This record gives sequence, structure tokens and C-alpha cells, in this order.
Amino acid sequence: MDSRSATVSEHPRIKTVRVLTGAYLALSVLTLGAIFLLRDDPSMVTDVVWVRATIVAASALLTFLFARSAARGSKRGLLRLRIVSAVMTVAIIVIVSIPGFLPLWVRLEQGVCGALLLAVVVLVNGRHVRSLFSE
Repeated sequence: MDSRSATVSEHPRIKTVRVLTGAYLALSVLTLGAIFLLRDDPSMVTDVVWVRATIVAASALLTFLFARSAARGSKRGLLRLRIVSAVMTVAIIVIVSIPGFLPLWVRLEQGVCGALLLAVVVLVNGRHVRSLFSE
């Protein structure tokens, strides 16, 4: 690990981003587990819930991997993280705001995911984090 990578990985905001993306991934995987357990209750789990949760879990994995890459000093990793976190935040806001599209419990879970990602968006687009990659 070169000195720039060490500096980036130890930066408190980068550490926070890694925790937030890890929480997003964990929550997404736990939600898939809950969906599996509740699969026989059509009021709790619909086909839309399965599809949405699978997409969110996949994006959460990518988001986590991009955060890890950025923490290693990768400018591309940071760019990918900035893009994916912003796109998913907007998608979550839109999906959650559609009345009756998702059961309440999934809307709440998505709201938490959106809050985690919004924090990531704010951090990775902030001056402090961008300055770490300005060389």
C-alpha cells in the first residue's frame, strides 16, 4: 500500500463511507432473508418485492466493492461509488414514493437504505473526500 492509499484508507470520512456501505449491504441481504422467510404471505411478499430486493442487494454489493476500491485510493472506484450511490438514492426515493407499489415494511427498509446512501452521497461528493483524490 503506497502512502496515498494509506492516507485515503485511514481518512475518517472514508471509514464512515465503508461502514455505511457495509450497513447498506447487510440490510439488503437481511431483507432478502426476510423475504424468503415470508414468501408464503402474499400481503408481505410480492413478485415486485422479490425483484426489487434482488436489484437492491446487487447494487449494495457493487456499492460496497466500489467503496472498498476507493478506500484503497482508486479514483475510478470513487467515481463509480459516486455514480452508483447517487443513482440508487434517486431510484429509492422514486420507488418509495409510489403509493401501494411496495408493502409498508419494504418501504420502511428502503427508506433506511436511502438514508444510508444519502449519507454516502454527501460524503463522497464533499470537498474533503474529493481532495484526497485530487493528485
